[in-house]
Amino acid sequence: MTSSLGQGAYSTLPPSLTEKLSKWLHWPLAAAAMLAALYFVFVVYSTGQAAWAVGLLALFTAGFYVYLNNGAFAWRYLFPGIAGMLVFIAFPLVYTAQIGFTNYSSTHLLSEARVREYLLEQRDAVEEQVLAYSLHASGAEYRLVLRSEGEANPRWVSPPLALRAGKELRVDVAAADTASTPLDAALPLPELIKHRDALGKLVLVQPDKTELHYLGLREFGPIKPQWTANADESLTRAADGAVFKANRDTGFFESTSGEVLQPGFKAFIGAANYTRMLFDAEFRGPFLAIFSWTVVFSALTVFFATAIGMLFAVMLNWEGMKYRTTYRTLLFLPYAVPGFISILVFKGLFNQNFGEINAILNALFGVKPAWFADPLLAKTMLVIVNVWLGYPYVMILCSGLLKSIPADLYEASALAGASPATNFFKITAPLIIKPLAPLLVSAFAFNFNNFVLIALLTDGRPDFLSTKLPAGQTDILVSYTYRIAFRDSGSDFGLAAAISTLIFFLVAALSLINLRMSAKAQR
Repeated sequence: MTSSLGQGAYSTLPPSLTEKLSKWLHWPLAAAAMLAALYFVFVVYSTGQAAWAVGLLALFTAGFYVYLNNGAFAWRYLFPGIAGMLVFIAFPLVYTAQIGFTNYSSTHLLSEARVREYLLEQRDAVEEQVLAYSLHASGAEYRLVLRSEGEANPRWVSPPLALRAGKELRVDVAAADTASTPLDAALPLPELIKHRDALGKLVLVQPDKTELHYLGLREFGPIKPQWTANADESLTRAADGAVFKANRDTGFFESTSGEVLQPGFKAFIGAANYTRMLFDAEFRGPFLAIFSWTVVFSALTVFFATAIGMLFAVMLNWEGMKYRTTYRTLLFLPYAVPGFISILVFKGLFNQNFGEINAILNALFGVKPAWFADPLLAKTMLVIVNVWLGYPYVMILCSGLLKSIPADLYEASALAGASPATNFFKITAPLIIKPLAPLLVSAFAFNFNNFVLIALLTDGRPDFLSTKLPAGQTDILVSYTYRIAFRDSGSDFGLAAAISTLIFFLVAALSLINLRMSAKAQR
């Protein structure tokens, strides 16, 4: 009630006052939005992501220009769509493509600067100066007692400490005096574990300024860096003086003797991933086989699904057929059931030992095919299941297209004495194939990336033997890329991104063909 009264009161304001209020509020709100955007850009930049900050700044600048400048009024309706396309389509594509020119993988996750920083953070304990410690309660606080290994008498004692986990705390320790500093019994190991986080932030400083750091549940001691940085950005190992330089071709810090440090860093390697696909014989063989199977799998699926779907559509178009609605409903069911459920059901049906399909084949012919072990049978199984899932879509399309064919053509054909086969090949097929062609091209592109079927039914197996990268004989390009990026091959994101870029251009070419065929169909 209050809200409606407020709106009614506001609507009764004079138009001139309403315009003044809108003008007064316009610029303060715009200024607040600008400040919020600049703060967000600053936060991104402060995390070290300069490129992201620049991109966000450009996006925000364009948005404020469009919506605050009356001269760009027409762009206000286009800007959300263009911005969304740039953020959600163009940017992922460009980002994926640039990863394809790097060695980005589980071995080369970090940047060169971060790897150098990580190595410089490594420390070793000075073993001869390590001291054992015990923790003693002192009222609501605690005191640390340090002693040399094997000694019973304490050497150093800390003042009472609260031991709250948080920032690093530096504390001066004093020489132990058991007469003036009576101590309670040392806390057992479970209590030490409870205070581990707080002890890890504690730095004990001896009178000679030696710093003792937490080394574990029983020790404190001084530490020394494993590496020192040089002016030429190389690193020197403190233990033996070996010098390691960043090799940007391999993505590792390497010594002159060839020793390599882990972890590696992300480096630009040019077209190495693409040349590997084309010129590395051990990689090219499985890759070309998978690429060929992807094309064959998509083509066979579209061909058989179209043939079966069109046949059923023609049969169901016969007016004199009894129970036609029932048949249409039953034939539509594979399309109504979620695909992943149907795939898992078929996985059980094709089981070699317990599946119903092999049980029937064994009863009729005495054979039990190894559907999942034999490459040819596995591929045949994939086509069968995919056609089962795909033909209802074509059947529905053809049923609609058949309604648009004039009945006069069939009447004239009947008077001429033409057979049903002649009617189909001379009238039906030519009239529906033209509008159907663009949809078949899109179906081909969909099956080109049909990851769910491969992942749930065969998981790409059986595998090729003696290959550098694990590859399955029933893998298609998208499932092969997934295995390279996330499964069996050390998470080679760079190579996977290169293959993904190739898939994009192939699907983009199919999309262009689809658009051209659609344009021709409309003429």
